[in-house]
Amino acid sequence: MDVASLCRLFMLAALWGASFLFMRMAVPALGPVWLIGLRVGIAALFLLLISGWRRQALPLRGNLRHYLISGLFTAALPFLCYAFAARTLSASLMSILNATAPFWGTLVAALWLRIVPARKAWFGLLLGVLGVATLVGFDRITAKPGAGLAIAACLVATLCYGIASAYGKRYMQGMPSFDVAHGSMWGAALALLPLTLFVAPLQPLGDISGPSLLAVALLGLLCTGVAYLLYFRLISDIGPAPALTVTFLIPVFGVLWGVVLLDETVGINTLAGALLVLLGTALVTGFTPAALRRRPKAV
Repeated sequence: MDVASLCRLFMLAALWGASFLFMRMAVPALGPVWLIGLRVGIAALFLLLISGWRRQALPLRGNLRHYLISGLFTAALPFLCYAFAARTLSASLMSILNATAPFWGTLVAALWLRIVPARKAWFGLLLGVLGVATLVGFDRITAKPGAGLAIAACLVATLCYGIASAYGKRYMQGMPSFDVAHGSMWGAALALLPLTLFVAPLQPLGDISGPSLLAVALLGLLCTGVAYLLYFRLISDIGPAPALTVTFLIPVFGVLWGVVLLDETVGINTLAGALLVLLGTALVTGFTPAALRRRPKAV
């Protein structure tokens, strides 16, 4: 991995780690539905501008259903789950639970795509379960009212990522990565539109603080729009397996932003649970340090 790709990897992890911080800041004022509706809407418009600048129209014929389904499971549902959890859980805990996404991806691929995991992947799944149990059983936050439901929402979010990954492998192989990101974001925006218009009332803008509006703008523009561009650039430059190493860095930045900017506390149990989750993730994804040096095969 060259220096430029390494910088993109850390920048992506910093942005995705910050998304939990921004959700914590904005959800009390906007509520989960409007927060995520604005997040994906801003990201979709940003990617539309990039598409126009690249003179690359989004191919809709034959792909609209795929964009809608991918957007539902890649963004709309998981983002909503995290926004719901952000009302109760810390940014640190949410970022650590986010690292369980490869576990669900492995299970969904085994059940749906009949991809049998290796023996070490099963051991990694066990470590991940132990890690989540450590976080849930010993973190003081879990004693708060509604914490159990919030943790379940985070796990449903990562399950959605697993479903989206399997769906992409099954039906969207070979599609340009930018088109997948662009189309999926519009699919997510369309999926959330009925909720934002008819279900969740929005507070008057005068009652929403400036920091909350800034947080949702940064969440949509940087943590979603720019982050998607960085992620798919990494996949193009170094391959999908090394790009997955961002999974290990997101909790680092999520905890860092939470501690520095929100005065969150991190106990020994949190560090122990995070270590178990990340070790399990390494086994499930088949990550080794050699993966960082491996170049993708020419196609």
